Amino acid sequence: MPKGDRLLADIRPLRESAAFRRLWAGTTLSSVGGALTSFAVILQVYDLTHSPFAVGVIGVAQMVPTLVIGLLSGVVADATDRRKLVLVTSGGLAAVSAAFAAQAFAGLRLVWLLYVLVAVKSSLGAVGSPARSTLIPSLLPASQVPAGLMLNRLSFQIMMTAGPALAGLIAAVPQLGLRACYLIDAVSFAASLYAAARLPAMRPSASAARPGPRAVAEGITFIRRSPVLAGAFLADLNATVFGLPVALFPAINAERFGGNPRTLGLFTAAIGLGGLVSAAFSGPVMHSSRQGRAMLCAVIVWGAAFAGFAISPILWLTLSLLAVAGAADTFTVVFRGAILQAVTPDQLRGRVMAADYVVGAGGGQLGNLEAGALGSLTTPTISALSGGLATIAGVIVIGLALPAFTRYRRQPHDLSHKGLQSAGTDAGLHGG
Repeated sequence: MPKGDRLLADIRPLRESAAFRRLWAGTTLSSVGGALTSFAVILQVYDLTHSPFAVGVIGVAQMVPTLVIGLLSGVVADATDRRKLVLVTSGGLAAVSAAFAAQAFAGLRLVWLLYVLVAVKSSLGAVGSPARSTLIPSLLPASQVPAGLMLNRLSFQIMMTAGPALAGLIAAVPQLGLRACYLIDAVSFAASLYAAARLPAMRPSASAARPGPRAVAEGITFIRRSPVLAGAFLADLNATVFGLPVALFPAINAERFGGNPRTLGLFTAAIGLGGLVSAAFSGPVMHSSRQGRAMLCAVIVWGAAFAGFAISPILWLTLSLLAVAGAADTFTVVFRGAILQAVTPDQLRGRVMAADYVVGAGGGQLGNLEAGALGSLTTPTISALSGGLATIAGVIVIGLALPAFTRYRRQPHDLSHKGLQSAGTDAGLHGG
């Protein structure tokens, strides 16, 4: 393989699996469309209320369904045809986007309706996202699963970078505005629905558990008893709860850079750009077999970057450190996903990925709450610096407490591949 190919992200899953290629393209388009709606909802609620609190309630409308439905959705994914589940939830999300567009074109100006639609969208996402995450090991051979996860992360970074910028441009045009953002989102689901409809059936195994509290408990017990899975979840929570100072961005921007909104926008853009570049040039890193150690190293870089951000007085250095944090976040997410997919048997994959979804969504919110509270009690600089250092200390504790996670090596044919052989045979998959 040429050196340039080794440097760039491994795109074999896109070349060799038509099903994965369709799914990736559809997910990317619908994700960018979703970013348009997320932007439009925030702006519409603020235009109607001029209240930061009312905008903050959008987060509550998103979080409550995620936490309530998230873990239960994994049981549903393990007990039903995952293709049908993804198709149904994608159709529901398209209908919600159409409802957003309809209320905007009708000029209803009902804030409560926006909250309801956000909650319904979050509920469908809590069911559909874990199910969609389980598809990759069924569509790709085990050796290409990490590359598939990295390509998914690249899709996410494209959404993070292009979505808000595109939404701002569309919303600024009087003839288009928020109505066009909602309408484009609804139309963008056509690609996602087409990709899901073309997937073969993905029926549950004969031993699949019936949905219910006992099945949820079985998934949690499996995670708790596996030091590798426990280490992956704890490493992620350590990074997001202690080392995520997004809530401090406005205060730090005001203290050091005059509070210019454009500078504040660069903070988030720098994280997205760092993640996008690292995903595009991920070839060398993704060949690592020591994924547990690699994930811990990525979390250390994440914490160190935010600790440096806390004390950086120069804008270019601040943005560079945020870009480094974004790059480390990409590798953390992909290594965690690869470990979860490899260690989890297929009959539990939906529940484990649902837990991953809840941890990913909840950890960031807790991190912002922790950073904001400590910043109010002390200073934003102390909060961001202590959070970054606490993240590094947490990695050391996890490494010492869970040596099996640190020693974990990716195997060519591990537990998940055994589970996938039967699943792939039943569904006619395992393509690529």
